[in-house]
Amino acid sequence: MRVTLERTHLLKSLTHVHRVVERRNTIPILSNVLLRASGGDLQLKATDLDIDALETVAAVVEAPGATTVPAHMFYDIVRKLPDGAQVSLETTADGSALTIVSGRSRFSLQMLPETDFPDISAGELSHRFKMPAKDLRKLIDRTQFAISTEEIRYYLNGIYFHTVDTAEGPKFRAVATDGHRLAQTDIAAPEGSKGMPGIIVPRKTVGEIQKLLEEPEEEVLVELSDAKIRLSVGAVVLTSKLIDGTFPDYGRVIPQGNDKELRVEKADFAEAVDRVSTISSERGRAVKLTLTEGKMVLTVVNPDSGSATEEVHVDYDSDPLDIGFNARYLLDITSQLGSDMAIFRLADPGSPTLIQDAGDTDTLYVLMPMRV
Repeated sequence: MRVTLERTHLLKSLTHVHRVVERRNTIPILSNVLLRASGGDLQLKATDLDIDALETVAAVVEAPGATTVPAHMFYDIVRKLPDGAQVSLETTADGSALTIVSGRSRFSLQMLPETDFPDISAGELSHRFKMPAKDLRKLIDRTQFAISTEEIRYYLNGIYFHTVDTAEGPKFRAVATDGHRLAQTDIAAPEGSKGMPGIIVPRKTVGEIQKLLEEPEEEVLVELSDAKIRLSVGAVVLTSKLIDGTFPDYGRVIPQGNDKELRVEKADFAEAVDRVSTISSERGRAVKLTLTEGKMVLTVVNPDSGSATEEVHVDYDSDPLDIGFNARYLLDITSQLGSDMAIFRLADPGSPTLIQDAGDTDTLYVLMPMRV
């Protein structure tokens, strides 16, 4: 194999694919990136057996061929080459090493045969549709923070994507929950998505998809089955296994009868929560909200260090209420709100609270209270 291409193009592609490679691997081939040169292209591919990232970049191919080299070391070499440099990649005659030449720099990397490289991207995918990158980005951004990190309930370790029929028509919905909080957001269902199976996309895959959605106006091709998802974004094709499990009936935890409505300026509220929670301990990050007409008092008491209170003006005219929440969870939710006004719908100190964005009726959050 002998191929030449611009360092900028090679680095961009390597940046996209090398991220899926785990730093520590017991299987040597999984530490490598597959390079395949043919026609006028160089293909780069990496996998961890759950996710597979493939990108094609234009190159001058003098001798076609394929090999694999250590992904992170190859990326670091290319990253440190000067801007605008030409990079030449050539396998040695005995097939033991890849020579990387750029200007006065010359590197030699040990290779493993491309025949050892696993392929998880094969197989039929039953559903196929397109959607704007900005819509998929919104679904992920609004829900990602609520993904569970608890390994026992592995089926909560991702975002649940499915279609639902609503009064406004079919919607494509993303839901994530860790048992303490729930995030749900909808977009209009893309053409071709109706009837798709409900799928749970793993946390690592969600993070990789998020990094690929750089251009809001770009279109994303989504192909999926009940076991696998493939997304094509520009020149990158990302294939991933899905979480094999049943997502819980999340509709049962979304409160319907919360009759106490609180409206508060998002920025004022978030800043006040941030300030008073300075005094809280890492273990118990509870902040108490004391609600009376037109006023909210936030209180944090830490037996080891002291206490803090702050008063915030709010729009509230229901019965007085004391309720506690995890301060970090409140900040996570308020950081997702796009408009200036947050709406809380409350019932009592022991029941889940519904939080919405005054400017986004397609998104809702549910937060379980804490005892304070």
